[in-house]
Amino acid sequence: MVFSSLTFLFLFLPVVLFLLSLCRKIPYQNTLLFLSSLLFYAWGGVSYTLILLGSIVVNFLAGNAIQNHPHHRKLWFTLAVILNLSSLIFFKYANFLVDNVNVLTSIFGISPIFLKRILLPIGISFYTFQGISYLTDVYRGQVKAQTNFIRLGTYIALFPQLIAGPIIRYHEIEPQLSQRDFSWENLYQGIQRFCFGLARKILIANQLALIADDIFARAPGTITSATAWLGALVYALQIYYDFAGYSDMAIGLGRMFGFRFPENFNFPYLATSIRDFWRRWHITLSAWFKDYLYIPLGGNRKGKGRTYLNLYIVFFLTGLWHGASWTFVVWGLMHGTLMVVERLGFDRLLEKSYQPLRHLYTLLMVVVAWVFFRADSLDYAVTFVGRMFSFQGGGLSPFMAYYRQPLYWVVGIIALLGATPLFDWLNRQWKTAVCNGNRCMSHLRYWSVMIGMVAVLFISCCFLVTGGYNPFIYFRF
Repeated sequence: MVFSSLTFLFLFLPVVLFLLSLCRKIPYQNTLLFLSSLLFYAWGGVSYTLILLGSIVVNFLAGNAIQNHPHHRKLWFTLAVILNLSSLIFFKYANFLVDNVNVLTSIFGISPIFLKRILLPIGISFYTFQGISYLTDVYRGQVKAQTNFIRLGTYIALFPQLIAGPIIRYHEIEPQLSQRDFSWENLYQGIQRFCFGLARKILIANQLALIADDIFARAPGTITSATAWLGALVYALQIYYDFAGYSDMAIGLGRMFGFRFPENFNFPYLATSIRDFWRRWHITLSAWFKDYLYIPLGGNRKGKGRTYLNLYIVFFLTGLWHGASWTFVVWGLMHGTLMVVERLGFDRLLEKSYQPLRHLYTLLMVVVAWVFFRADSLDYAVTFVGRMFSFQGGGLSPFMAYYRQPLYWVVGIIALLGATPLFDWLNRQWKTAVCNGNRCMSHLRYWSVMIGMVAVLFISCCFLVTGGYNPFIYFRF
């Protein structure tokens, strides 16, 4: 079940909100949210839920063992982290590892290893990282071990952020597990944010996906250079609106329940360097790797050589975290290499250059890297990028004529403008200059927002009812 499904919108979410309104005490709300999250997760398979429950039990017991046995805290912490990572490695990377081992052994004529295809539990990358966050925070003494199993289960399994983030570090949300406000104001703000995210997902990302998927489904040799560039640019917008839209929905759902989740995006395509890009893209993932991997490895405190190595390790694992494929690894290493190049002195050159050139450099690098993220194989990605820079074939390929309809032009223009702070700026201007101090105008703004939310929800549902294309890129991570 995904947030952009009719079952979730008109059955699951309304029932949860209704039951939550009957529970006035936080412990009861936690229990309801925990059970609802297990049901949400079980929608994809009961066996997946058992894996999730096993993760919660391991982390609950380990967290208390770390706190209650200070002389052996490092041992308990190490064992618990190994268990978390072992589960992730087995379900997500076992087939990938076996496939690569078989490639090597075939060179020496050794019989291949046969391993049945292992299905990937939905969201395992996210809840594994959250479990490790809890253990690390307890180990460092930032928080006390959770003695209430339901509270910890609610943190790890909370369905708004279970399958696509944001990745919430335990110390950020720990106070909210025992004290938060389930109010009409939070409900209103949450619904507003959720509808905004739903529109970004259904009305923009899904429409862009039709173009990107059509282009990437074709052999690079059969498309023009202009079409290849269009495919890469459209995919860059698609993945942004797909993931940012889902993050908006998660943050909105959290607000409905009284939680305040951290922001996950900050107009990443306005970045002026790759370092700046990672301060704006998937912010919670960057923060997780920084706090729980980069800094423990030594960060930039042990000399330049060690800093560059740490960056490569972080971005190698960032790529691998996104998927068990060499395309993701190369994507991560490309970003790692660019981070190192900037630290070698290129960042100082960027700072002295004309700002539009900095934007152009960053966008060019990010878009080219996205090709490797999107491609099904390294060969396809390399050939596709080669086609982009061949500058041959004239204009757009003939099959692109279908996408010249007004709908796609409108979606494209809105997508480009929405990737900038323009709409936020217009909203702030309206709120401060028109509505400030004017009760009548404030009511007008309130009702116009309400009408806008209803309209967005209605139009989005029309696309869903008619069986509109509804993929979700991060669902496999």
